[in-house]
Amino acid sequence: MLSGMPDQSLTSDWPASVHPPGSDSFEQTALEWLFDQVPADYRLHGVLRRHPVALSRLARHYVSATLDATREGYRTARVDLRDRLLPHALDQVMEAYLAEGHRTAALLRSIEAVDRALRRAGTEQSDDE
Repeated sequence: MLSGMPDQSLTSDWPASVHPPGSDSFEQTALEWLFDQVPADYRLHGVLRRHPVALSRLARHYVSATLDATREGYRTARVDLRDRLLPHALDQVMEAYLAEGHRTAALLRSIEAVDRALRRAGTEQSDDE
């Protein structure tokens, strides 16, 4: 792909606010979007702003761990909460876990798509040098 030419082959997992790989604003929009997916304190680390692929890696691990925790919570909530919540409230908790699991899994797929694109862009940059 030529520098400055956007990649038009984006998947359905691609975040709407991130410009396509190859566009002049790809890395900047990827950084902004990735920072919105992780705790605010990640913005304190300049290295993550200077190296977007490092931020995408951290975001991938952070959201993956969140998904694992959501799945574990779903598996154990009925047993842990059955003596503390009425059945209808417990059903609502289970629905919340399920919804958050779906949302987090979709977010992880989007982060993985951006991460792959950042890694490819980094490989192309090192080939140009």
